[in-house]
Amino acid sequence: MKQVASLQYGVIFKKAFCDVDVFKGFVRDILGIELNIDKVETEKEFKPAIGKVAVKFDLYAQDNDGRVIVEIQHQYSTDDHYDRFLHYHCVALLEQIENAKNYKPPLAVYTIVVLTSADTKHKEDVLTIDFDLKTKDGTALNLIPHKVIYLCPRYVDENTPPAYREWLEVIFDSLDGSVDESHYHKSEVQKVVEHIEKNDVSPEEKAQMIEEYNWEEQKKTVFTEGEKVGIQKGIEQGELKTKQNIAKGMLAEGLPVEIIAKLTGLMHAEIQNLI
Repeated sequence: MKQVASLQYGVIFKKAFCDVDVFKGFVRDILGIELNIDKVETEKEFKPAIGKVAVKFDLYAQDNDGRVIVEIQHQYSTDDHYDRFLHYHCVALLEQIENAKNYKPPLAVYTIVVLTSADTKHKEDVLTIDFDLKTKDGTALNLIPHKVIYLCPRYVDENTPPAYREWLEVIFDSLDGSVDESHYHKSEVQKVVEHIEKNDVSPEEKAQMIEEYNWEEQKKTVFTEGEKVGIQKGIEQGELKTKQNIAKGMLAEGLPVEIIAKLTGLMHAEIQNLI
């Protein structure tokens, strides 16, 4: 049994899955695609922003045959995470059109979303958005390859595709801070365990983990569920107008400017102007 840093933390997930071999193995088993890449980008952005909303892809890799985007959702429990990552997926499609001769993107786009928080409403291990055309009887024409796959490790069962199972199990296994490494046989999954060993967490990574943890705990103690959803939506979408509306609501509740600034990312002066 190894003591590990939980893959619920974005900084730890990116540390493990930005390894080229791990990324390629994950994509191979989830999508059935063999990637030819030599790097995985983290915090990937398109500039200028597509659709007037700046987004960042946690893990991003591209080869000559297809584009694969891996984005994770950890800890959050919002109503819009399925829509959010569909938007991210569409951004990666639209970004290609600028230099295209027609509306068919030159590269296929696949988005894999790993939800380490529980979706208690649906409780599904795998959900898929398939963009391909289908006949009345459901037969796919194999014309449009783009796809979004949502994976929730908490709901792995006997019907989970065998190729997926070991990946989802190691993610779920890590959530309590320990992993039975003897349970995993894929070389890439074993590398995940090596990357997240507790003794290998740097001081900088530990600081980011603490920030993520404190952010979640503060939301639990200060806000109602409705307020948490509003804050998450505003911050995650990065829309200034939404942040301002959230800040106004906090001011009306009598919350201190210092707390509002920390939770919304607005400057003190911006908040003062809302009073």
